[in-house]
Amino acid sequence: MNDREWLAERFEENRGHLRAVAYRMLGSLTEADDAVQEAWLRLSRSGVSGVENLGGWLTTIVGRVCLDQLRMRKSRREDPLDVHVPEPIVSRLDTVDPEHEALLADSVGLALLVVLETLTPVERLAFVLHDMFAVPFDEIAPIVDRTPAAARQLASRARRRVQGTAPTPDTDLTRQREVVDAFLAASRGGDFEALLAVLDPDVVLRADAGAAPEGLSKLVRGARAVVEQALTFSRFAHFARPALVNGAPGLVTAQGGQPFSIMGFTITHGKIVEINILADLARLNRLDLTILDG
Repeated sequence: MNDREWLAERFEENRGHLRAVAYRMLGSLTEADDAVQEAWLRLSRSGVSGVENLGGWLTTIVGRVCLDQLRMRKSRREDPLDVHVPEPIVSRLDTVDPEHEALLADSVGLALLVVLETLTPVERLAFVLHDMFAVPFDEIAPIVDRTPAAARQLASRARRRVQGTAPTPDTDLTRQREVVDAFLAASRGGDFEALLAVLDPDVVLRADAGAAPEGLSKLVRGARAVVEQALTFSRFAHFARPALVNGAPGLVTAQGGQPFSIMGFTITHGKIVEINILADLARLNRLDLTILDG
């Protein structure tokens, strides 16, 4: 085995971990894979001379790549962040995908990713690397061009935002699925009261239609307002199929093999507290939904 083959083998051993880091940083598996590939290119160019902890070194490299991507994204994005829904990881209800399970090992639901989108790039990096992957602040500090103490403050600010905003979902997947099934049945039947019964009074609906005509992307608050939106969905509800969306019961709506929305639900105390809908056709077309076939 030559040096490049040895390096490639060590990199593959770390690929799953690096994808998990990048997905939490970017909220997009396609962009995460690009970031991991960039890390490999940098590794293959520079080698590992003087590197004692290859996994840690690669993690910081992926962090730098993701930070650059977040900064570029923030500078060019014109859409308000309150209607940006990250790209979900979709799985079949009846099959546990080991790769997806590893990516979502610490319950990275859409609701959490939405909150991470509201952080500054450096806050997000400090929080993800330290709180999710236990990277020491001494190693985070050079990436964000701060002192370790300042990096700690970035993570602390991010932690307060996450803890104060991201809802904590129920852990009983069977009960969650029952709630989503009830939502789908009520949507198909146009049943206002049945929809109201499964929603928390302060439920939030976030729909991201990307570059579609103005008005399709929206943020809706309150049960009655969300029910009105759900009733407009009723004509499409017959095309919806249950799936796991970031490890929780959700819905994928498609017609003629063409997906046109993915709905992620956050359920707390048996009620839907958040609905995140990705209806951006450009991003939907980048997702691999063939796992749902059959």
